[in-house]
Amino acid sequence: MARFTLGSVAGKAALIGALMLGGCGLLPEQVDETTGWNAQRLYSEAKTSMSEGAYDRAIQMFEKLEARYPYGRYAQQAQIEVAYAYYKQGEQALSLAAADRFIKLHPNHPNVDYVYYLKGLVNFNEDLGLLAGLSRQDLSERDPKGAHEAFESFRDLVTRFPESRYADDSRARMQYLVNSLAAHEVHVARYYYNRGAYVAAINRAQTAVANFPQAPSNEEALFLLVKSYDALGMTPLRDDADRVMRTNFPDSVLLLRRPGERQTVVAALVSLRAG
Repeated sequence: MARFTLGSVAGKAALIGALMLGGCGLLPEQVDETTGWNAQRLYSEAKTSMSEGAYDRAIQMFEKLEARYPYGRYAQQAQIEVAYAYYKQGEQALSLAAADRFIKLHPNHPNVDYVYYLKGLVNFNEDLGLLAGLSRQDLSERDPKGAHEAFESFRDLVTRFPESRYADDSRARMQYLVNSLAAHEVHVARYYYNRGAYVAAINRAQTAVANFPQAPSNEEALFLLVKSYDALGMTPLRDDADRVMRTNFPDSVLLLRRPGERQTVVAALVSLRAG
């Protein structure tokens, strides 16, 4: 039977440890392919990755560029590109953070107007996407937080840079957002009205009329005011709202005059909206 002494065990352990340490030096080290690249090559490779949809690699390249060459023109452009790459990748918070950082560092940069525009695009949901389309969800029914933030970014752009190449498109998007925000208030007012919460319906309809006076959905907002005041027995206020509605929407289908017809239209409207 073999005998193991304390000395032999310790010696073998030391030998194994030495072999393991020596073996570590035999493992290949991870090689950074960008070692020695200048700013122009880093930027070019990052842009190529962007065009191929490899946004993770593009972001890594742009970040290496900024770290190695922080004071050149490529570094500033890389900061913008990173914000755009995060936007394309669907990383909303990271894109906004990168855009805000650029605006803070370079408020007078020739392309800072684009960064404001990009901030607006990040929050602007022009396309509801596949799932929203399948559920037939309307923009007015969604959380308006993003719409408000998009509006503020576009407004910053057109206020600070009225001659920007992005100004006209921003103004058009702002109008779209105004109409959507107004429609959202009317959607909530309609929800309350259908459930008999007439005071809440009045508050939301008044918000739509006061804050978005030119929005198309104000026709229904005024109509909901008329019906809510009528349901509460507040005849003078009902008549005031009715007068305002007739002045602003004289051809509205909701202004049928024969007894009973208005209520029929209300029922049809509620049924349409609910569907």
